[in-house]
This record gives sequence, structure tokens and C-alpha cells, in this order.
Amino acid sequence: PKAVPFRTPGMERSGMPRRRRSRFRRTLAAVGVLALGGSLAACAPSPSVEVPEGDGPVVAFYGDSYTLGTGASDPSVRWSSVISEQRGWREVNPSVNGLGFVNNRSAYGEDSGDLPDLVIAADPDIVFVTMGLNDNFSYATASDRIHDQITADLTRLHDALPDARFIVVEPFWYTEERPESLTVISDWVEAAAADIGADYIPGASRWLDGHYAGSTDSWMASDGLHPDDTGYAHMAEEMDAALADLTPPL
Repeated sequence: PKAVPFRTPGMERSGMPRRRRSRFRRTLAAVGVLALGGSLAACAPSPSVEVPEGDGPVVAFYGDSYTLGTGASDPSVRWSSVISEQRGWREVNPSVNGLGFVNNRSAYGEDSGDLPDLVIAADPDIVFVTMGLNDNFSYATASDRIHDQITADLTRLHDALPDARFIVVEPFWYTEERPESLTVISDWVEAAAADIGADYIPGASRWLDGHYAGSTDSWMASDGLHPDDTGYAHMAEEMDAALADLTPPL
């Protein structure tokens, strides 16, 4: 599918009013810089897949900066660590800044050393997939690849970990403006989750609504792109409630 500008009543043909359009472009540019930062980080040692000692279930997270906890004062306050601590889970979180199913990614497939490989190596009991935000910035030129890779990644993870429980989360989002690609990608993620029999958590793209950068009650860090400690605490509350509503609950 082609990228289609998102519109609301009163918007110009570009998809948003002129004064907001320039601000949104600046935000997209900033995220592009963030994605480049993730690429530079790829030169560093590979993320660890060391499984913490203990008796609790091993829970692996396949995600981007919103799951890595970028913007938090400490990794212990990111949403993944909060819910893991609450439940006695042993968290394995090799998430990467700027990562998408396609965006900021150079490795694919078995034994490539990509994040699915790291998740599989942890042999987890539960797998969270919280991907898709960054693919919005590649959608105009790579929509078919994104669609195919969502299916490929989830199928590969499920085939390698047939006994694991999968929790697939609607892609997170970070501004009031919502490109039409966000809905398209979210639908693809939901469909791929259904194909592998995963639990799906909808609505996550709205969890920070009303508290983005520029809001009088912002929950965003100083970079304006990622949640701060308050934002991550709210995400943990939302995730906790969503997990309790699953059948069976987590």
C-alpha cells in the first residue's frame, strides 16, 4: 500500500495545517536522528541475553526504545522492568533504540544475530513483541517489506519457541499527530499476532495521549521523543491492567 496523508476536518491537502505541518516535520527529523543514533549504537557490543538467576518465568522483550526505557532515569523504572518485578519474572530485554521490523535493521533471519535470535537464545517462557513505531518512518518506501517482515518475525519466533506464550502489543506512539501508516502497521501486527495464536493488546498507541511534548502535563523526557519516569509508570499501569484482562491473566 502507498503512504496516504492522514487528515482531519480543516486540514490542507498535505494532511495537516501549515503551522502544525512544519512542527511535525521537525519531529520526524528528530526521530530520524534518533534512528541514526541506533545505527551507530550497532557498532557497540551486542545486547546481552544473559538470563537472570532465579526460579521465576523467563520473559523476553522484542522492542524498540520505548521498551528499552530510553528517557527513564534508570532501567528499573521502565515499564518492562516494573511489570517483571511485580510478577517475579526474570526479564531479558535486548531492545534497541530506533529499531523497527525493517527500520534501523541490517540483520535478518536465523543465526543472523538479530534481536529475534537473541530472544530465541534466552529460551523464554513468555515473549513480548512491542514493535512497529519506527517503521512509520520507513513506510513510504518500504511498506511491502514491513508487512512481510512482521509476519516473518512473528512466525519465526513462534516456530522456534512453540511452548512460549506470546504477548503482541499495538505499536506505541509519541505525538498527537497520527499518520495513517500507524493504523495500517498496527493492523498488520494484530493480524500476524492472530496467525500465531498470540495474545494481542490493543490501544497502546494511545497510552500517552494528552501528555506528549508541549503538553501542559507532559510525561515526556527532555528529548521530547521518549517517556520520562512518569510516562513509563503510566505505561506500566496500563500494561498491568491489560495483562490482567487476558485469558488466562498474567
